[in-house]
Amino acid sequence: MPASDSLFGHQASGLAALRMQRPVQVIAVTSGKGGVGKTSTSVNLAVSMAMDEQRVMLLDGDLGLANIDVMLGLQPQRNLSHVLDGSCSLEDTIIEGPSGVMVVPASSGQRNMAELSAAEHAGLVRAFSDLRRPLDTLIVDTAAGIADSVITFSQASQEIIVVVTNDPQSLTDAYALIKVLSRDHGVRRFQVLSNMTQTPAEAREIFENLRRVSERFLNVTLVDLGTIPGDEWLRRAVRRQRAVVEAYPSAPSARAYRDLARRVRGWTMPEGARGNLEFFVERLIHGGVATGVAA
Repeated sequence: MPASDSLFGHQASGLAALRMQRPVQVIAVTSGKGGVGKTSTSVNLAVSMAMDEQRVMLLDGDLGLANIDVMLGLQPQRNLSHVLDGSCSLEDTIIEGPSGVMVVPASSGQRNMAELSAAEHAGLVRAFSDLRRPLDTLIVDTAAGIADSVITFSQASQEIIVVVTNDPQSLTDAYALIKVLSRDHGVRRFQVLSNMTQTPAEAREIFENLRRVSERFLNVTLVDLGTIPGDEWLRRAVRRQRAVVEAYPSAPSARAYRDLARRVRGWTMPEGARGNLEFFVERLIHGGVATGVAA
């Protein structure tokens, strides 16, 4: 049997098992450029949901420049690079973060992880097919920009949160990301989170600026997901390698992240949509991760 047939036969059996599990909410947190607080958002959203007794997995999707483990002060012994070289399973990489968040770390400073081959991408798909942990939500912290991994993880998710700041480059790059995902991959809805704002009026201006240009030139709908205020407590939490919702729960940023988590929990999938991890795996297969491997 050809290797590709064996690979996808294995994935098919994994998908059949996934169909027996309860629905999983899959969310990609992304941005057009770095430095806008995307990973802080992923971490604090995950911890907030876990505090609310949700079973949350946080995947570091910045495969070559991972930093979720650093932000949370964790010291993983294995990461996704070990999964891809066959030395362990995805299950073996999972470490427990604050409030029981299940963290899947990636590697940092490994260029080859940011430029995976078709076979390595397929191995990543297979690793998710094999995962058996019960989950309510999978949050994928993607890299910034429009690299292949960003596009693939984003279009494979049910919801995409685009983090932006009141910076012309952030808005320009966010528009570029939305343009690629909508025109080339058929994504039509984006949740927009304004970050590091000082006033509600500033947050509204950020959203309206992005909405105006996106809905004028692209066939998309942008949803205002609210804002996270910039405050000193969030900066202190980052220095302490803690989630602000855990370290300083009364801080304005912590309250905003908890509000964000409540909004996210209230999202409903369209009638007939599939929301299992099976959905995520199938979208990874058909959306480009397994490019170059015959299905």
